[in-house]
Amino acid sequence: MRKDMAYWDPGETLEHLRDYYYPPYITLAHLFHAPDGWTKPEGFHRQYQIQYTYRGASQYEIEGKTYETRQGDLIIHRPYEVHRVSTIPGEPYSCISIVFHFGGSGFPAEELLEGRHLFQSFGDQPVSDWLERIVTHYHQPGVIHQIECQQLLMRTMGEAAKQSRSAQLTPVQLKNAGKLMQAKNYIRNHYSEDIRLGLLEKVSGLSRNYLSLLFRREFGMLPLQYMMWLRVQRAKELAVTTGLSVTEIAREVGYADVHAFGKMFKKKTGVSLSQFCSSCYMTEGRLGLDDE
Repeated sequence: MRKDMAYWDPGETLEHLRDYYYPPYITLAHLFHAPDGWTKPEGFHRQYQIQYTYRGASQYEIEGKTYETRQGDLIIHRPYEVHRVSTIPGEPYSCISIVFHFGGSGFPAEELLEGRHLFQSFGDQPVSDWLERIVTHYHQPGVIHQIECQQLLMRTMGEAAKQSRSAQLTPVQLKNAGKLMQAKNYIRNHYSEDIRLGLLEKVSGLSRNYLSLLFRREFGMLPLQYMMWLRVQRAKELAVTTGLSVTEIAREVGYADVHAFGKMFKKKTGVSLSQFCSSCYMTEGRLGLDDE
């Protein structure tokens, strides 16, 4: 696929997107590492864009509003919204960028997102994994890969929409949400340790069965699945952003046995850690999405 389609009007891209038969149409997906002092000048896109902070931080300005994004934060801006991006002195910045449109089909962006641009703290949720997978599938030819991209993109948009509506929870839902967050935060802070459901029961004050039910309903996975997911995501991050060996990465995420770590990683992702690194489509030095 041609990278410069991210510049085009939506209608101009359709004849070149041979493996897409329905919206959303993705015209760019990549992982970008910004050099020190990098700035994307003020401009606009003719399509939607998701910018996910994979590592570090940046300052984003959209239509006169300023946002500071940090690891796990998601920015969504609409067609023709004027914006600029700059790095923060002393902070690294890596992001996943997805550019897409819906052709002539209507999309209720304002109804779903309620005018928001910044959606925070997705770094320990499946959204991070979905966006990485979009990048991988986007650069593979064929209809199946494009369908995977579309499904993952719409799931990401759905999670952003859910965050917009989180303030509308009932008192009972809010109470349970607080207990769920206690369990989730404990897992996030101790994922490299041996966590059992009995311990999470004490942390949250919910029975293990009820905790598992609510956790899966809210986050799409069981508590211990979430622990394993965090280990995989941390391993990916360390592999991409550091020079650690596989053995060192295994230890960082709670595995004394590198072979056990390798089996777990391949079972969860379908590839080895080295294969994952070689499949990442990364660019450095320029985002290349400025409209004149």
